[in-house]
Amino acid sequence: MLRKFMLATAAATTVTFGTAASGQDYPNKPVEIIVSFSPGGATDILARVIADELSSQYDQPFVVQNRPGAGGTLGTTIASRAEPDGYTIFLGQVSSHGVAPPLYGDQIEYDPLEDFTPIALISASPQVMVVRSESEITSVGDFMAKAEEQDLIYASSGIGTTIHLSGELFNNMAGTDLVHVPYQGSGPAVSALLSGEVDVMFDDLPSSMSHIRAGALRPLAVTVSEPNPSIPDVPTLSEVGGEYGLEGFDASAWFVIAGPAGLPEDVVTSLNTALNEMLEGDSMQKFLSDNGAVAMGGTPEDAVKHIEAELAKWAEVIRAGNITLE
Repeated sequence: MLRKFMLATAAATTVTFGTAASGQDYPNKPVEIIVSFSPGGATDILARVIADELSSQYDQPFVVQNRPGAGGTLGTTIASRAEPDGYTIFLGQVSSHGVAPPLYGDQIEYDPLEDFTPIALISASPQVMVVRSESEITSVGDFMAKAEEQDLIYASSGIGTTIHLSGELFNNMAGTDLVHVPYQGSGPAVSALLSGEVDVMFDDLPSSMSHIRAGALRPLAVTVSEPNPSIPDVPTLSEVGGEYGLEGFDASAWFVIAGPAGLPEDVVTSLNTALNEMLEGDSMQKFLSDNGAVAMGGTPEDAVKHIEAELAKWAEVIRAGNITLE
């Protein structure tokens, strides 16, 4: 599965490493993994699983340090300013390395590529286009027909979240004019969908999975290029939405391990190898599968290419939708 979802290496892409050598005994002391969100959330949980796996591989402690604040940008900034010696790394995600830079602009103090050394992509969890089970909409085709007849409303977990931006990406590609209503988190947004206050949601799969399994929500499509093993019978939006301009639609919650800019090349190589081995292991494969995610992996250059593509995509969505946080 790792290789199936691995990104192709871009030969023209380069990563700039530090020139200092870390030695053959890396790591010889504990390594911090900075997480820019509070304990208990999806990013924190994944970081702790990664920390346990790397601690076992290296026989040195990898310790999660939570640095929440400012929508995740505080911890990201702290990570970008760490000493580039391999003893502070960062679990970045679509928010920190794809959405925040074009959304916040000059309000943030880091560049996701210039101030970081991407080491390896970790995983991606798709979003799922869902309606409540009582809805007369049973397919993407039904949805498009209904959207031509009346204004449809989609819920999100807040302005500037990937759940919000996925709806805007849908509008851009399909030429629809779905009305956005933001809520204070995914839970309230899903509740609004269940109660009929809104018509549709592009929710993170783990958030909606229990409602899908209970029959309360009907999945119309997943928002990535491959069907998800957790709901294999649900088609991709790209597959069933081609005639509506949705071919190539891709939106997911993805994660990347990175270090500060200038990280020694041998440290990057060591960590990249360890992370890819971790992703191929049975325990990580089970953890990801149980959470509706797939392993990514690959080279540091793959991670750079992915981040560049995500930055460009979400910058265009934000620009086209005139999205601001004010």
